[in-house]
Amino acid sequence: MTAMELYNVLQEYARRQGMELNRDREFVLDILSGLLTNESRYGYRSCPCRLASGSREYDTDIVCPCVYRNDDVKEYGSCYCSLYVSTDWNQEKIEHRIIPERRQKPK
Repeated sequence: MTAMELYNVLQEYARRQGMELNRDREFVLDILSGLLTNESRYGYRSCPCRLASGSREYDTDIVCPCVYRNDDVKEYGSCYCSLYVSTDWNQEKIEHRIIPERRQKPK
């Protein structure tokens, strides 16, 4: 699958989830390329904005869409990597802020 093919799939998926993909298509295609690279590398599409361990069991929370996405979009208008966003975020009706990392650091 190419990044553009994945873009088309995720654009429809985001719409069904009540979200959008970031309107910056070049940025989104870079993120999607990272997802596909991680899928090739690890066998799963871990978030390219986080360091994956290579263990799907350990990384299950950061397989895209990560488990933090909904809370991030609800609170900030964007997920951690700014792939999934709200309409208001895309239309710049809300401030674009840095999303804090919700994932707990390993002990």
